[in-house]
Amino acid sequence: FMALEVRHLTANDVTLMQALLTTFGEVFNDMSTYTENRPSTSYLQKLLDGDFFIALAALKNGDVVGALAAYELIKFEQERSEIYIYDLAVAKEHRREGIATALIEQLKNIAAERRVYVIFVQADTGIEDEPAIALYKKLGNTCEDVLHFDIRVNN
Repeated sequence: FMALEVRHLTANDVTLMQALLTTFGEVFNDMSTYTENRPSTSYLQKLLDGDFFIALAALKNGDVVGALAAYELIKFEQERSEIYIYDLAVAKEHRREGIATALIEQLKNIAAERRVYVIFVQADTGIEDEPAIALYKKLGNTCEDVLHFDIRVNN
């Protein structure tokens, strides 16, 4: 049993951020999106140095076995913010080890430090997302049926 380290990435962790991209690509079976047009080092440093993006790496022996990417959304209707979990992935061979829960627990600590109102996440209703839905139901207290639409940008 190897010890798990959950690390909140900073601008000094670009190499780990690139490993997160690879992990997302492998887990989601979408290498082209996550690896073919990688952001530059300076872009990733700026992203990791900002206040609105949160990247967490779950490490075993220095290897990324899980990853979480989230955004803090500053609200307008009240002086508060929410955190949206954009991507959460655990390598296939490391599932059922509590890694996703550890990533979310670390995010909850960050949220508490920032006085965030709530953390939210979306999951697909397809059969392949059943384990994720079970995890979120275990950790969360509200489940809403939501439709998600992508709106194309004018260009």
